[in-house]
Amino acid sequence: MALWDKIRGEFIDIIEWTAPSESEHMAYRFPRYNNEIKMGAQLTVREGQAAVFVNEGRIADLFTPGMYTLSTQNLPILSTMRGWKYGFESPFKAEVYFVQTKQFTDLKWGTSNPIMMRDAEFGPVRIRAYGTYVIKVVDPKTFLQQLVSTDPEFELYEIDKQLRNVIVSRFADVIAEAKIPVLELAGNYDKLGKFICDRINDEFTAFGIDLLNFYIENISLPTNVEEALDRRTAMGVVGNLDQYIKYQTAEAIRDAAQNTGGGAAGVGAGLGAGLGIAQRMMESMGAHPSAPAASTPPPLPQSPAYYLGIGGQQQGPFDRAAMQAQIATGQLTSETLVWSQGMASWTPAGQVADLAQLFAAVPPPLPSQK
Repeated sequence: MALWDKIRGEFIDIIEWTAPSESEHMAYRFPRYNNEIKMGAQLTVREGQAAVFVNEGRIADLFTPGMYTLSTQNLPILSTMRGWKYGFESPFKAEVYFVQTKQFTDLKWGTSNPIMMRDAEFGPVRIRAYGTYVIKVVDPKTFLQQLVSTDPEFELYEIDKQLRNVIVSRFADVIAEAKIPVLELAGNYDKLGKFICDRINDEFTAFGIDLLNFYIENISLPTNVEEALDRRTAMGVVGNLDQYIKYQTAEAIRDAAQNTGGGAAGVGAGLGAGLGIAQRMMESMGAHPSAPAASTPPPLPQSPAYYLGIGGQQQGPFDRAAMQAQIATGQLTSETLVWSQGMASWTPAGQVADLAQLFAAVPPPLPSQK
């Protein structure tokens, strides 16, 4: 009996791999050690798996989900490699890799450094982004050749960093080419995700992997830029600054009045708080177009002063009242040359519109007595 057990131990007659549901193994080499696989052995490939036979480093036959009894009929490539003829069925040595073909979901990606982009409204800005993606092995042979090689237990973390680097690199290219305004990025996550998925998938296919879904969870700006946008939004919400200031002042007075222990001092403090809010708003945003005008009136307009040319001599300057006195005494007539700031040359007083009214108010000379 012991001899029979020893002989049975030299052959493998059941080949299967039961991976835990949460396993991150992408490929697993069946532990053959020095044992030989017996012709007629049972191979079980479960859903979400594929089994690949490797002979002396060369990939041979591939098995999809199902239960198989191994023979030269369902190992055609391996049979050719080993030179089996006429159905020769002897035990053989071969490596068997089980490859997970299920979906690997909720894989994280994110920009480790800000991405610089040019926005039409804000100019150069830096953004960060993160999200998730979903992959699946669709070509187990290529996956083994390009990534697994001789690794007996190939896990997700071994390729995850490389995939993230590809994603971030292509994400930067797509963002630059899309030319979507920063304020509209949030409304285009789905569109960008699909575009990036199509753009990147060819590079994943080179590893035998398919990028099934790509999700953008957030695209953010630097903190100081977001604060500036918040202030800009607040200004838009406030609208009429004058009404807002009055409202804030009234609220402060009401809150102080409700504080019965504070009395008049509390009301004064509330009023001061309201005025302080108003002052800070005015300083930070500037006066609103609808704000009332200043209480101090502007200076009264000054009448122009004129110089007179009398007897070949320049006299003055005289204001409007003095000019009227000069007319009354006969010193200033409509033919007298005058000049004021802004006039191109000396002009007869009667031809100056501002002075012509003064001459119209002077009565004509009294008629002579007979």
